[in-house]
Amino acid sequence: MDGLTDLAASLGRNLLARQAQVCTAESCTGGGIAEAITRIAGSSSWFEAGYVTYSNAQKTAQLGVPGELFEQVGAVSREVVEAMVRGACQRSGARYGVAVSGIAGPEGGSAEKPVGTVWLAWADGGQLFSQRCQFAGDRAAVRRQTVRAALAGLVRLAAGNAPLAG
Repeated sequence: MDGLTDLAASLGRNLLARQAQVCTAESCTGGGIAEAITRIAGSSSWFEAGYVTYSNAQKTAQLGVPGELFEQVGAVSREVVEAMVRGACQRSGARYGVAVSGIAGPEGGSAEKPVGTVWLAWADGGQLFSQRCQFAGDRAAVRRQTVRAALAGLVRLAAGNAPLAG
């Protein structure tokens, strides 16, 4: 098993112990977090739903992200990922959730938000945590690091700890 599969298996054990479900709301990872989770046999008992909302229109339609946020702060922002994870948890009924939005590259970066900038948000009931990360490497590396960070945060959260390392 690779590291992502190990993280997903650990997440499953924690969620089973709490009799809780998780959902994902993904943009730049395109379903990679949900894919890692569903590698685990029996994940249907703790994985509730995965939303892949690549466009801003779908972030609004599927997750209820207010459209004005995109003009105010951009899709790659704390406000948007927090709205994404709230919407995913509300719509799916899952206790735990994670949302990601980032610039995987190779294009799309700016001085303010260079390629590799990713915002992540985690939810446990009404409690929200968010973090901006700056990942290095090509598109595949940024996406892989994002999936790893998202899963690691969920594992910590489902174990009763804050999802942010350090």
